[in-house]
Amino acid sequence: MFKTIPVSLTLLAKTIDHSLLHPTLTDADVLFGLQLAKSYNVATACIKPYHIPLAKAELAGSSVLICPVIGFPQGNSTIEVKVFEATAAAEAGGQEIDMVVNIGKVLSDDWEYVTSEIRQINDAVTKHGAILKVIFENDYLQNEHIIKLCQICSDLNVAFVKTSTGYGFVKQPNGMYTYKGATPPHLKLMREYSAPGVQIKAAGGVRTLEDLLYVMSLGVTRIGATATAAILEDAKKRGIGEELVNVEVKVPDELVGGGY
Repeated sequence: MFKTIPVSLTLLAKTIDHSLLHPTLTDADVLFGLQLAKSYNVATACIKPYHIPLAKAELAGSSVLICPVIGFPQGNSTIEVKVFEATAAAEAGGQEIDMVVNIGKVLSDDWEYVTSEIRQINDAVTKHGAILKVIFENDYLQNEHIIKLCQICSDLNVAFVKTSTGYGFVKQPNGMYTYKGATPPHLKLMREYSAPGVQIKAAGGVRTLEDLLYVMSLGVTRIGATATAAILEDAKKRGIGEELVNVEVKVPDELVGGGY
């Protein structure tokens, strides 16, 4: 089956949070990444909180927003520490805040704790004019956890729910660590169980233009990506410019139906 979606170069760019989160990135690496984000006019530059001053200086005068991460990547800090970190990030200039849930509490079905954490952080950032994206880290979760998190975030009017950090590696029986990141079944599940006003961000594994178009066809409105330049240059090669054009995206048969 094919689904047709309207796209333009600007629309594609504004679907991308350019990710600058790898632990080994130097200040020079981040500066280069910020310049790239600005040159492609993406939605945000997703950075570690200590790079907010650098991002403010480099992105000044552009429409690229600053997106620091909180409790990243494992979500293990206390609620008080996460609220403090999120508040400080918003006060320093963070306009979109990506926070990681307490994964252990999710797996413990301690939904009172999880709800309180998300509520307090969402209240803290929105009070300062920022919005919140809640990272689930789906590789660690079962469908019932994802559904419950979508329902909680919908009840709390969170701006986005997000699949992954990109660093949620799961130890396999052979001792190797792997992750899947944003998978089509999980994205479809998140869109189905999130309120219409809650947007979906796919992170982890969206590396090509085809990947981006495909997740957009599933209802994704934002991705986290390091391959920004490759994605947008490929779009240009395919003749996608500033005018909206309809693009056909192939949808696997197993994802057709069920409200699709």
